[in-house]
Amino acid sequence: MDVAYYPGCVAKGGAPELYRSVKLILEPLGIRPTELFDAACTGAGVLTERNPLLADALNGRTFAMAERKGMPIMTICSTCTGTMLACNARLQDGGYRARVNELLAPEKYEYQGGTAIKHLLWMLVEDVGLERVGGLVRRPLEGLRVAPFYGCYLVRPSALVDEGRPDRERYLERLIETLGGQAVEYEGARKCCGFPVITMNRTNGLKMTGRNIADAKEHGADIMVTPCPLCHLNLDGQQEEAARALGVPLGVPILHLPQLIGLAFGFTPSQLGMSHHLVRPGAVLARYAQAV
Repeated sequence: MDVAYYPGCVAKGGAPELYRSVKLILEPLGIRPTELFDAACTGAGVLTERNPLLADALNGRTFAMAERKGMPIMTICSTCTGTMLACNARLQDGGYRARVNELLAPEKYEYQGGTAIKHLLWMLVEDVGLERVGGLVRRPLEGLRVAPFYGCYLVRPSALVDEGRPDRERYLERLIETLGGQAVEYEGARKCCGFPVITMNRTNGLKMTGRNIADAKEHGADIMVTPCPLCHLNLDGQQEEAARALGVPLGVPILHLPQLIGLAFGFTPSQLGMSHHLVRPGAVLARYAQAV
């Protein structure tokens, strides 16, 4: 399967372990990426609030790149996915798309409106298939209790992200079980990580972060896994402060989705860059210590 690979900003900056892990798992999955090196940041919704036409032009340019290659866009970031889907929906209006294409014309890009956008998680279930994913498992995550954390952009607004597949809000649980782990059910799985709030009200944002982690921990989670690197930056990077804000100990390791898959495929924690995490995944590392 050939895809136009859009890694986004965080995987090339604040979370290089994510970029590394994706490269390891794509080949066995049969996904052949052509990275869109010249694509711009999606703006993460922030630019849309400030200058919607500019934001849509930047994303339309990326869509045009993929359209020219005849490939769907594969993302590894929930925030990028949600931002792109919203923009692509607006660009289905021919008149508005013409305005955007006027801005793209100096670079000889023109978007016709035909690019599909999918997160890696969706591709694993819908295109690769969980049967094939399960067949690649070399080290099942038996006995490991994994709390899925979707965050915001892969589950809402449902009219935008479902695309006729309402069961997408259960894909993480299904994948965890395919990898041999036990999916933990808890209320915070589909709540906001608090990332958008921290810059405006740090204390409340940290408490949002902490409550989600505490909820997963109270329900017996050994680790959490997220398909969004921005959520990861918050859940992992802010976890110590979140624990202080709540006044409770946390200490729950947070894995990127490709890292969890990579462990089950037999890659070592060191290959998957787990030393980059601030909350070291001790439970996982202990389970796989013989492979490090």
